[in-house]
Amino acid sequence: MTSLEAARELLREFPVVDGHNDLPWALREQVRYDLDARDIAASQGAHLHTDIPRLREGGVGAQFWSVYVRSDYAGDKAVSATLEQIDCVRQLLARYPADLRPALTAADMEAARAEGRIASLMGAEGGHSIADSLATLRALYALGVRYMTLTHNDNIAWADSATDEPGVGGLSAFGREVVREMNREGMLVDLSHVAATTMRDALDATSAPVIFSHSSARAVCDHPRNIPDDVLERLPGNGGVAMVTFVPKFVLQAAVDWTAAADENMRAHGFHHLDTTAEAMKVHRAFEESTPRPIATVSTVADHLDHMREIAGVDHIGIGGDYDGTAFTPDGLRDVSGYPNLIAELLDRGWSKPDLAKLTWQNAVRVLGAAEDVARDLQATRGPSNATIEALDG
Repeated sequence: MTSLEAARELLREFPVVDGHNDLPWALREQVRYDLDARDIAASQGAHLHTDIPRLREGGVGAQFWSVYVRSDYAGDKAVSATLEQIDCVRQLLARYPADLRPALTAADMEAARAEGRIASLMGAEGGHSIADSLATLRALYALGVRYMTLTHNDNIAWADSATDEPGVGGLSAFGREVVREMNREGMLVDLSHVAATTMRDALDATSAPVIFSHSSARAVCDHPRNIPDDVLERLPGNGGVAMVTFVPKFVLQAAVDWTAAADENMRAHGFHHLDTTAEAMKVHRAFEESTPRPIATVSTVADHLDHMREIAGVDHIGIGGDYDGTAFTPDGLRDVSGYPNLIAELLDRGWSKPDLAKLTWQNAVRVLGAAEDVARDLQATRGPSNATIEALDG
């Protein structure tokens, strides 16, 4: 049996839980949620990284769908757009019930696996989505959101982003209250995108395991979006999971400088640097033709996983590809069908099947279940917080 055949066999029993996929935003940007125009029951390879046939080919058993909205959205605009993103996921679940199963709990994830369906969860990407309101946070949880990334690319009033200038120095007092309220609800605290100071403050404040839904190792690729070793070292004590991302500019050091130039080129042509519409991609491709980009590979991503396993331990790592949220992907991991290639690479590097089962399925399911347990205990001792940012931060 080849490594690839062995990988596919393993994924049939322990499929991938992927921590982050931006399909809803891609559907918003490309077709304004017209699901007839992007019917993911059929191949959408010309437009998207994601569709059901390729999710099946890739051995995906659970997907956290990102209900991301841009971080330059604020206040009611951010909240409304997040609700539209949630509605998109709900439309997908209603349209494809034979393949996608709604999931709110770890038990739901296991039930989906037993049924051969893809457990579908939601994660909000950025605290701007709650507009400084703990009641809005609770409303998102009630609608099915099971993690919230504390920031996206820009600071918010109560938390610093990895890719912005320091603001409050990590988490403010209200930011710590957000973390505590997420713990009480059972919503996972996601530390991708946040500054290292915010990571450390959140680990100090939380009473539940955290996740990094799509981040890699800073020691392997020195980008602020990645996780420093001292934070990885804290995951065993916290019980959390760091889910490696595939984005080339976060995993390949040579791609960091190239990406900075490509982003500046996008802005010079009047596009947001994260825009993946057809018009924006023409600009991307033209820049790439004139300035060839460094190419990440399956091996590049495996290097991160080797390091993260060494520092955090095999019980504290997972996978979060960030498909449909990035313009470029590594060779061998071009779209959601590529996960078996990564598992085959890790098999070739000597990873055991029990360790790979933890990476693909067991760790992510465990961490959601642990958050549920913490929430049950906290709800028995205290009610919802009605604190305001004005009262706590002045």
